[in-house]
Amino acid sequence: MSELFDAVDALVASRATLPPPAERRRLRQAHGLTLDEVATALRVRRATVGGWEAGRTEPRPPERDAYARLLKRLAELYPAGTAEAGTGTPEGAAGSGPTDAGKPRGAAGRGPTAGPAPGDEPSAGAEQGVIAGSGTESGSRGATADAAEPGAEGGSARASEPALPSGPGVTTGPEAAPGTHAASPPSCKAGGTTAPPASAAPGAGGEPGADGEPDSTGVPAPAATASVAGSRGTASTPRPAIGHGAAAETGTAVGPVSAAAPPPAPRTAPTSDESAAPRPSGAPAPAPRTAGVPRPAAGAPRSPVPGSRVANRPTARGEARSAPGADPYAHGPLLVVDAGEGRQVTGYGIGGLIVDVPAKSLPALVEWALAEARLGAARLHGSGRDADPLLVLTEAACRRYGLPATLSQEERLAGRLPDGHKVLGQLDRADWRLTRRGFGPWARVYRPVQGGRRQCVQLCLPSWGALDPRSWRHAAELEPAGLARVLGTYARRVTTPRGSTAVTGLELMTALNPPTRAGEPDADGRRHKEHRPGSLGEAPLDCAPCEAPDGHPLLAGLPRFHQRGPDEMLFEEAYDWARELTDDECMRRHLVGIDVNLAFGAAANGAVVGLAAPPVHVTDPEFDPALPGSWLVDLSHVDLSHVLVARQWRRLEGELLPSPFTPSGERPAGPAWYATPTVAYAVELGYEVAPVEAWVRQDRGRYLDAWYKRLRDAYVDTMADLGVAEKLPPERFLSAMEGCKERDPELAVVLDAVKSTVKGGIGKLRERARGGGWKPGQAWPALARPTWRPDIRAAVISRARVNMHRKMLALAAATGRYPVAVLSDCAVYAADGPSPLDVLPYDAEGKTVPGGFRLGVSPGMVKHEGTRTTLWAEEVREKYGANLNLARYIKTGEVTAHDDGE
Repeated sequence: MSELFDAVDALVASRATLPPPAERRRLRQAHGLTLDEVATALRVRRATVGGWEAGRTEPRPPERDAYARLLKRLAELYPAGTAEAGTGTPEGAAGSGPTDAGKPRGAAGRGPTAGPAPGDEPSAGAEQGVIAGSGTESGSRGATADAAEPGAEGGSARASEPALPSGPGVTTGPEAAPGTHAASPPSCKAGGTTAPPASAAPGAGGEPGADGEPDSTGVPAPAATASVAGSRGTASTPRPAIGHGAAAETGTAVGPVSAAAPPPAPRTAPTSDESAAPRPSGAPAPAPRTAGVPRPAAGAPRSPVPGSRVANRPTARGEARSAPGADPYAHGPLLVVDAGEGRQVTGYGIGGLIVDVPAKSLPALVEWALAEARLGAARLHGSGRDADPLLVLTEAACRRYGLPATLSQEERLAGRLPDGHKVLGQLDRADWRLTRRGFGPWARVYRPVQGGRRQCVQLCLPSWGALDPRSWRHAAELEPAGLARVLGTYARRVTTPRGSTAVTGLELMTALNPPTRAGEPDADGRRHKEHRPGSLGEAPLDCAPCEAPDGHPLLAGLPRFHQRGPDEMLFEEAYDWARELTDDECMRRHLVGIDVNLAFGAAANGAVVGLAAPPVHVTDPEFDPALPGSWLVDLSHVDLSHVLVARQWRRLEGELLPSPFTPSGERPAGPAWYATPTVAYAVELGYEVAPVEAWVRQDRGRYLDAWYKRLRDAYVDTMADLGVAEKLPPERFLSAMEGCKERDPELAVVLDAVKSTVKGGIGKLRERARGGGWKPGQAWPALARPTWRPDIRAAVISRARVNMHRKMLALAAATGRYPVAVLSDCAVYAADGPSPLDVLPYDAEGKTVPGGFRLGVSPGMVKHEGTRTTLWAEEVREKYGANLNLARYIKTGEVTAHDDGE
């Protein structure tokens, strides 16, 4: 028997023991680690680590032993019941925000008077795209990246705070009778199964500046707090399905639930468009959408709408705080506030949520949003901050709270209300402040940090032009429930909007990769914030002189009208190239356009860029493709008629291909500045390079990977809801794409906003000066933020252009087909038929040219942009000029068509 016992003991000892799943997540979050970081260290997929923490699966050797070692080390650092360390600056950080000492308080309309305000950077002018200097008409494909957007105002991720007071009680099904609410509201899954309650994250207050981080001072270590699995959201938080009612949207109950009320059936009523339009063959059924919630009549009692969540009046703040495990963000990231005829104000949230809003003035509305509404969103990174509540005011709500429904011409030009407006006086008397940009389409209302607690609410006014139709299409015209669905879906999948999509894209970078983290306690038990490796840091960096745009202070010494050439400035932009059709191409009947999905996002994935150290100047350097920077080198000797393709020398018709080294596609004539990916591609083509000088960055990393993954998931998930899934065969993919946006117009708005976030976020890395009396040689506000990085923008655009050329080269080598026009992420080919399958050679097994274009929904793959006849091409070129870029108009055939971001 003893031998059997020994065998059992040996079997038990052969497997490392692991803590419960909830404890695994707590330990990871306590150290500020993301799922991606753990997965990379253990050489497994991110979803695998998420399954271990959720208890769905258990690790096996050899990963199990390594995982157990990691958890053991973390358990020694963070024993159960102690405070988490990786959550940013702890609560009560001294000097973590602005103070009022010695400074008079001005009117709210004049901005803050006490130090930096949240969201002062980036500046109002949002770069909608990433293409600069293309010289095309306004709004067309490839238009300038520096187009201004109204009311764009930066923000930063919100500090983690103790659990907010419970807000409105929530009932599912018929409203619960008074007294039936449970003392401790349970969290419920979609099917009604009880799930562990979520606890509030420890406070990490501090009034943020542009980078969203508090000032660096010594602070006492936070008191111990119990951590519960799921208490704090990370980048791994699963995105809920759209249109499945409250339970499916949030995954948890959002307030006290009536014990007698059964969970409601998900509301999946199809719209007239969904019921009328047949689903294309092979396309997955789109996710059912939540039907619009009718606006209640003035004075009418509110009855729960099937599939919606109806919130009662807020409970007392003391009662709310006493509820253990209350979710501080139970009602989601935002509310669309609307007013009825009887001065009754209603808030519409995600998942069909309806909330009675008791506030009778704008200051009271802001107070209510922070104290009782239970609005906000959990941080996206352990060292980041939670997102501030967002209130979207309809025209009726603006009038109800004393604001104009629309701005006058003078106010639109100023981008804000005048300082003497009565509402600004109300905010000032209530001790609320505004950022330096005042009260505009995107307004931030805040109070200086007190006791480590952040108080900030963002306001969005669509009727003032807050939702640019270039990014949000017709969102401003939607009913409140529909607008809440659009913005809520975007907030859940990307982040809470903080201004234009360009500003939001830039702020998302910081939210996913915060510049600082909480350090270890010193001898006095105080913690200090420290630089977080892999981030851009808190301090702005000067760019290299060749990377500086015209008018930059580094160029102040140049003559006034000096025009810099390629050997003086880095000019990495997307393609805008076209050529005449050959005789053989003129004989083909069709021109087919193919468009790369999320081209700049795909280029950002895996890009090694400079981080928090300034560039170093070197002369006669040896080129290193792993070193990010700018290189002065002559690439005019690269001959596209004889290049390496898939490591084999091939002869091609080089004059039919654009040069990969210039946006215009013309062959370079001498030395010029190029980003690292461009020079590396010349080496890939089989040619030697000899740089003359370079500005390089030794501190480097894949800063944009998490940003890309977040936006990639948002794009792919939204496309799946529109009926276009991943890994479809080419024919089924093309069939599913036909009319996909008409299946759910509201989700189509979300899709366009996601694409604009990618393009605008990259463009915002090099925001130019505009307005405000700026003169060349003077600094402009964007230069003061660490995310003003023209070198990163150049690297991403360089990779996007090189990726495009690599695919065109592979297709030419395999089929002899050459593009006739290329614009940014769209290429046009002559073909005998109207389908992309007449251009791309797929075999019977669904395989195509290795390294070439592939049809699919994932970023980097292509979709059908449009088809026109060869006769159409000849007609428009005869009318508008032989140099007309056909790729710009291949989608609609109308020369005045605008670029919609695809």
